[in-house]
Amino acid sequence: MIIAREKKKTNIAEYILYMWQIEDMIRANRFDLNQIDKNIIQQFDQPEEVKEEMREWYRDLIQRMEDEGIKEKGHLQFLDSIIDELENLHKSLIRDPNQLEYVNAYNKAKESINDLKSKSQGSARGDIEACLQGLYGILILRLQQKELNPATKDAQASISNLIAMLNDKYMERKGMQ
Repeated sequence: MIIAREKKKTNIAEYILYMWQIEDMIRANRFDLNQIDKNIIQQFDQPEEVKEEMREWYRDLIQRMEDEGIKEKGHLQFLDSIIDELENLHKSLIRDPNQLEYVNAYNKAKESINDLKSKSQGSARGDIEACLQGLYGILILRLQQKELNPATKDAQASISNLIAMLNDKYMERKGMQ
């Protein structure tokens, strides 16, 4: 909750990736708030009132995930809405003749994006969701301490650059920079 709040203010892509990780942690803890409290919340060195706020945040996320039918897989609707916003911004930037730097970054990442979309078997609704899924996959590999091959590192670099530029444009439009 604390980390999510900060990421949402500073980097929307990192916020989405963090929230996907939270969804996976909720699933790993079988939607059991007591288990989440023990395994996650109690690990934070925070006053009890902050921990209670965290419990409420997790309780709300658990309820939303159950209500939205994403206990096994999928993402919260509000995250999908942000991705849709990012996708629309991305499309407008690649059509804008004044956004040559962004278009160049997109062209460098395009082959990697198309590979990700192909590998997603239709789960990525657009370029940006494919990019985020790819970055999330790399995050998981790193958490598992697995080595990335050179092609994956190159793809990550071009996609990360594109997403960083998109994040800056998004934050600028939202008046957060």
